[in-house]
Amino acid sequence: MKVPVFYTAGKGSAVACAQDVLRRHGIRFSDVPNQEITHLLLGVPSFEKDGTLKGGGCLEEILSQCNADIRVFGGNLHCEILKNYNIIDLLQDPYYLAENADITAHCAIKVALRHINCTLKGCPVLVVGGGRIGTCLARLLKAMGAQVCVAVRQKRPLWEVLGYETLPSTDLGYSLGRFRLIFNTVPAPVITEEALPHCREDCIKIELASQPGIAGTDVVNARGLPNLEAPETSGNLIARTVLRRYQEGVLS
Repeated sequence: MKVPVFYTAGKGSAVACAQDVLRRHGIRFSDVPNQEITHLLLGVPSFEKDGTLKGGGCLEEILSQCNADIRVFGGNLHCEILKNYNIIDLLQDPYYLAENADITAHCAIKVALRHINCTLKGCPVLVVGGGRIGTCLARLLKAMGAQVCVAVRQKRPLWEVLGYETLPSTDLGYSLGRFRLIFNTVPAPVITEEALPHCREDCIKIELASQPGIAGTDVVNARGLPNLEAPETSGNLIARTVLRRYQEGVLS
């Protein structure tokens, strides 16, 4: 059995924190790419929109200096350059996704508090989308005393049983005028140009989705929050996921 040797590519705060945690757990890292390396650790997600490696560097050049049988950890790894490599995509790992959603929700509130001049207690807040991030966000906001309404595509009684008001995300319209703060988690148009006049003038609109769902120019872009707002926590999650996969036999 080979002793795992990692190399970190695509430098960034979160992946650097992950490397520190893994080192403390006895994982060995190489400072340069070479034939001894068994695992390549990339950021999560690993690529910019134009396909370049997040944090810089040339992945093709790095791979050319490593063995063809290395395993690659990262996020959104289904790309041409990695098609012949053994990949472990953290953005396909349900446990990683669940914890990352919770980190994102905490970071989203952190961003909101920088833009709003009131506390969240009693604040009317709309969360668009009832997926992982929307669920975590609604829970945190409710715990902070906000008046939380969740906009979902299909009516789900469980939300109301848990004490949340719900609205149909397909027809928000006049309802928008009630909210001081709106978070969108849906990667599709949900608040259109036609709907914007219904929003309060002092409404803070925060975009969390990978594809914009809120029209207009006064939207707070809050994508990729874990790496930006909580790199230590995000890196810790990356490291813990790698170690969990190690226990599952992935690193051997």
